[in-house]
Amino acid sequence: MPHHSDLNAAEIVATLRGAGASVQLIQSANRQAGVPDLLVGFRGTNYLMEIKRPKVGRVSEVQAEWIASWRGHVSIVTTAEMALRVIGLLT
Repeated sequence: MPHHSDLNAAEIVATLRGAGASVQLIQSANRQAGVPDLLVGFRGTNYLMEIKRPKVGRVSEVQAEWIASWRGHVSIVTTAEMALRVIGLLT
């Protein structure tokens, strides 16, 4: 699981994998501060996702800096439903 103990992370990862997506936990793999939690591949497209807890989870300053410097999109997700929306399975 991602380096934090977000209770929703396991559900999000399991839901994405159950939908047929490839999911790589990238934050714990490279230990660089600010890097998003998940690299998700689905139907030929890659997605970066940062998992936060509903209502109380906030992007840290170092995460905000990393996201601002990235020349691609990073989605902040708090639920499995949001993650499915990001990959286009829900509208």
